[in-house]
Amino acid sequence: MQLFDGAIAGIGTEEGTRLVVGMWPLSPYGSVTDVMMERPDGQRILLAPSQELADFIAETYTFDEIRVTPVLRVRDGRTWQITSDGLVLTFEVGSRPSIGWLLYAVPRRLARAKWWTSVTDPVARVAMKGVRTRAGNKKRREWYSAIDLHRITAATVHLDGKDLGELRPVDPPVRFGAGSTPKEPSLTRVVSRVAEI
Repeated sequence: MQLFDGAIAGIGTEEGTRLVVGMWPLSPYGSVTDVMMERPDGQRILLAPSQELADFIAETYTFDEIRVTPVLRVRDGRTWQITSDGLVLTFEVGSRPSIGWLLYAVPRRLARAKWWTSVTDPVARVAMKGVRTRAGNKKRREWYSAIDLHRITAATVHLDGKDLGELRPVDPPVRFGAGSTPKEPSLTRVVSRVAEI
């Protein structure tokens, strides 16, 4: 079983591109960041900093294009910046919504337990349409332990030199596979476990 410990940011744009950014200080591939994007026309793009990580992600999710390229993340307080192949993303993290307070109130040891995802999955599916805490495909199973959640209050996204406009909900939901992100732009503190079947 492989463990990823970090956060996932879900962001929508006025232009229609939706982004899901995985920021993993602890992972089997070191401290890494990956970006999954779905363009308004449905094209799904993965940006990953190594071929090994790109291959791992592509065996779990579905993409039309994979770019192996450095993906850099910088954090300054509540401001995050992600830069990569043609992408410059800056976002601001705000307060916790009520679901964030609920997640934060769960004792860490319990919240991080793999079995706890069986309890939270039915709740997540109802409370945040499209979000799952357990998922998988023919090759793998995944368990997402959400520990905290904060709103993303502002974002600027430049892709291939084009400004994608103001922050919007992640709508329609992204179609990379079983994993998703809340409709409201948010940063979720998460532990992800992935196991081969």
